[in-house]
Amino acid sequence: MSRIGNKLINIPAGVTVAVAEGNLVTVKGPKGELKAKFNSELTISVEGTAVVVKRPNDTKEIKTIHGTTRALLNNMVVGVSEGFKKTLEINGVGYRAQMQGKKLIVSAGYSHNVEMDVPEGLKVELPKNTQIIISGIDKQVVGQFAAEIRDIRKPEPYKGKGIKYDYEVIRRKEGKTAKK
Repeated sequence: MSRIGNKLINIPAGVTVAVAEGNLVTVKGPKGELKAKFNSELTISVEGTAVVVKRPNDTKEIKTIHGTTRALLNNMVVGVSEGFKKTLEINGVGYRAQMQGKKLIVSAGYSHNVEMDVPEGLKVELPKNTQIIISGIDKQVVGQFAAEIRDIRKPEPYKGKGIKYDYEVIRRKEGKTAKK
């Protein structure tokens, strides 16, 4: 029994959910519109102010996608109503970020600056040159872009230099000691 899959998805005010032929779901809200196609064996329906995902049988294949489908639909509804946000912090002497049009330029201790194109539908803010805030309506795109930025220079445990999420805690290690 999928506990996640059986939960209802409440639709907030200002958000509309439409289910077309072949389980093509369109979610429109104040922040934008998202579309996704889901497995046609599942039954997705809008009942009042809630979206219900039901499965036809209890085979292993159907059970595995039941909860995932419900979670993805919920992320679509939350995305168009509230949006998603990831915050990254840059630590290190001379490490910084700047925006140049639709490009994010990160200086992270390499001999060159790393330039990244900001994906369509994302908004990148730099309140400080050592803080990056990525926001958008698609949770997967926001998380993927944040992970790509973090991969430029992952935080290291000795001095704590690198790019990390704001909630991430870096366990520090002690360096080598001289023999007496």
